[in-house]
Amino acid sequence: MIDLQVDDRGVAQLVLARAEKHNALSQALIDALQGAAETIAVDRDIRVVVLRAKGASFCAGGDLGWMRDQMAGDAAMKRAAAGSLAAMLGAWNTLPQPVIGRIHGNAFGGGVGLACVCDVAVAADHVKFGLTETKLGLIPATIGPYVLARMGEARARQVFMSGRLFDATEAVRLGVIARTVPEADLDAAVEVEVAPYLACAPGAVAAAKAFARSLGPVIDEAVIARSIDALITQWDSPEAEQGISAFFDRRKPAWDGTS
Repeated sequence: MIDLQVDDRGVAQLVLARAEKHNALSQALIDALQGAAETIAVDRDIRVVVLRAKGASFCAGGDLGWMRDQMAGDAAMKRAAAGSLAAMLGAWNTLPQPVIGRIHGNAFGGGVGLACVCDVAVAADHVKFGLTETKLGLIPATIGPYVLARMGEARARQVFMSGRLFDATEAVRLGVIARTVPEADLDAAVEVEVAPYLACAPGAVAAAKAFARSLGPVIDEAVIARSIDALITQWDSPEAEQGISAFFDRRKPAWDGTS
């Protein structure tokens, strides 16, 4: 599901390795990302983390088969699953080390959320982004606090509800990524972001990151709980049931008025 390698400089490469499913967030991948964050957070030899992926996509969002299973489960199962997704995002958002996102392929839904918990994300110029949940009768719930923290409310509302795709240039304007480069230059662009940290005191970097977070939008236990409740509420909605069923049946849901 993931691959974690650390070089002799203390730069960790965390690779999403579910390429055959476009790195969609299944329970196994969520658990692996949670475990990796916990491991990295206490490893004082790791100074910077690069979050990257294998395959055609960076992350296609939540695995719809996993979501369908949760929607069919009881209340405790739904809360546990939504809580695990929220906890994983929170763990990456609060990681002491700086996280650099290397976005080589499309990022939808939860993939945008992963980009937004990075401290800096750089994308190849062909990449498409989208908060596509509403096309399926869902909402960007557990990723919402991080998307809003990154974009701000005014910019988020341009893409948060419409489900429309946007390109890397617009992703820069919205604040999801810092800059866009040709794919051939992506590794060099990531290295430009990584290198300065190797001249900084690791403890000071961690303290500065925590202080910056404390000055920004509040994402505390109450906010995360609201995001979990919002996801569960939408999972229980008739629209979500119809939207997920339509996806697997390869048909349009009733509300789709496009030609």
